[in-house]
Amino acid sequence: MKRIVFGLLALTSLAGCVTVPQNRRGKLADPMMSLTDDQLETYRKQKLYNTREAAAGGDGTAAGGGCGCQ
Repeated sequence: MKRIVFGLLALTSLAGCVTVPQNRRGKLADPMMSLTDDQLETYRKQKLYNTREAAAGGDGTAAGGGCGCQ
């Protein structure tokens, strides 16, 4: 009985593993799936973090001087 349960568990867990082609990943990156609702608030928090840490530029945006003048 344990083997059957373990086998079914293994099959169901392997069924969720799939490789998504590069051209289909845009459909999975739907804005509806984001963790935050307010894009402007997310931008403000990211700008504040980049300014405070002087770490702008690591996310594909232009690097600033750490003074908030990006």
